[in-house]
Amino acid sequence: MLEKTVLSKLLANAFDMPVMVTYWDGKTENYGEGLPKVHIKLNKKLDMKTLAKMPTLTLSEAYMSRDIEIEGSIQELIASAYRKSGSFLTNQSGFKGTLTKMMHGHDKQSSKEDIHSHYDIGNDFYNKWLDKTMTYSAAYWARDDMTLEEAQVAKVHHILDKLHAEPGKKLLDIGSGWGTLIITAAQEYGLDAYGVTLSEEQYALTQERVKELGLEDKVHVMLMDYRDIKDMQFDYITSVGMFEHVGKENLGEYFKKVAEYLVPNGRALIHGITGQHYGAGVDPFIQKYIFPGGYIPNIAENVTHIMEAGLQMDDIEPLRRHYQKTLEAWTANYHNVYDETIAEHGEPFARAWDLYLQGSAASFEAGNIDVIQFLMTKGPAGQGLPMTRAFMTAREA
Repeated sequence: MLEKTVLSKLLANAFDMPVMVTYWDGKTENYGEGLPKVHIKLNKKLDMKTLAKMPTLTLSEAYMSRDIEIEGSIQELIASAYRKSGSFLTNQSGFKGTLTKMMHGHDKQSSKEDIHSHYDIGNDFYNKWLDKTMTYSAAYWARDDMTLEEAQVAKVHHILDKLHAEPGKKLLDIGSGWGTLIITAAQEYGLDAYGVTLSEEQYALTQERVKELGLEDKVHVMLMDYRDIKDMQFDYITSVGMFEHVGKENLGEYFKKVAEYLVPNGRALIHGITGQHYGAGVDPFIQKYIFPGGYIPNIAENVTHIMEAGLQMDDIEPLRRHYQKTLEAWTANYHNVYDETIAEHGEPFARAWDLYLQGSAASFEAGNIDVIQFLMTKGPAGQGLPMTRAFMTAREA
């Protein structure tokens, strides 16, 4: 009885919209004013100690096992919790004490294992709900009526246009994924493009795509840790959705490697999930089930590391709404193959990924996280670039 009383008080102040909660004893309570927008069913008592310590992990695991069911939009529910000041659902203070226990170091072997656990689930899994470009990062919605594929292609163009890339020069993409950026750089910008990845699945598919397109002399992909690149420098470096994987303790080294690999006055465009507030940078559910070893730095951390690496900022662009819309498109695609995912990976896995996609969309929607593009130069800021920012969006005119 005490557990229910305590939980009822917590849930009464957890959301900024009206919700209905049905407890394990069959009784229902409404919280907030107006008609409930979401119905939460608690089919089993929750462990209040773990709930107090790590609320998102406890509730997520209960959802994965159907001890919790949600009728209505998960994204809307989680965004409501993020917006509600003082919600216990967004308080990770108890998690900070166990953060070091859940997060391991980021030596080369553990980094390889982390990448393998997320990206080597299988190309077939991602192919079911990503677009044809197999791009797994925020798209760039230059127009509202774009398809997901068009927006992903636009993102690649936006990155390469920002670099003001000149044909014949050399580009490195750190964390090159399934190869869309380096292939585009070679085909459309005339660059000698190199990619590096730790994912065997991504490496194999990129090699296959490069061979099919006859680009073996222009596109080169390396299966290795980016820190192991030797005796090579590049005019341009891109890195999309990569620094979230390197770990807090290695962020400084990451940006120093970017500087090391650039020629004098070379430019880099670094694109990744970034916080615009102070916080843990880690969610225990995502850490355990989705992105082991992941860490989201805040903008101040990144800019500090950029300066310490001897790089100068040319431009910073937040693209929060673009990632929200991308995640909403992925969620819609994922729901179309949800039953297939259950058949192939089991229901807890399928529910975890649904929760991850919708929860991430909610996090961007509420401003809990952002995705930011950092344009920088190994030299005086703006060296070699036009005087105004108009060149960055010229193709959108």
